Amino acid sequence: MTAWRDLQGQLSAAGYVAADDLAMAPHLALMLRRPLLPEGAAGVGKTQIARTRATMKATRLIRLQCYEGQDAGHAIYEWNYQRQLLAIRAGAGETADAVEARVFSERYLLERPLLAAIRQPTAPVLLIDEIDRADAEFEAYLLEILSDYQFTIPELGTTTATARPIVIATSNDTRDLSDALRLRRIYTYVDYPDRATVTPEAAQRLAGKAA
Repeated sequence: MTAWRDLQGQLSAAGYVAADDLAMAPHLALMLRRPLLPEGAAGVGKTQIARTRATMKATRLIRLQCYEGQDAGHAIYEWNYQRQLLAIRAGAGETADAVEARVFSERYLLERPLLAAIRQPTAPVLLIDEIDRADAEFEAYLLEILSDYQFTIPELGTTTATARPIVIATSNDTRDLSDALRLRRIYTYVDYPDRATVTPEAAQRLAGKAA
């Protein structure tokens, strides 16, 4: 049995019935260490691919939900400004340098999905969900960041991935994605399952759940 058939069997054992082309795509993504880009209508199971991969790897699933007008702060990190303000008021007798060193520290850092993903000791599954909802500018920003898997926080320095995450970016095909995004990912179109894909075993499990 070929490697991609093994993966297909593992997906099936984890509850995800994948057609041949849908099993081949994540196999190539793993082999080439490139992100996976499943595209298709809502409800065909694109997000479930990421959930199933996380279950199979017994690792954490980290989700970045994309939306129109999204900025880098909500995707990478933010500072807890309210706590920083309280800390500044509490340290009224300190020098400006001392206050700055204290409030711009890990204690006041809010990790967002992208930063959390590269800080995991074990490679997580990073789900970038509905990337087509984000603006083209944010899409380009993601390309730049995920090319080397590191971020620079001016106050703390550069953080590089300790374990490279398994990246799966889904698209509902609501707008055309850039050629650069498609070329740097393993693309696959996910359609509704046909009769050949829905095996008797899967049909029996579905009937049981419906009952």
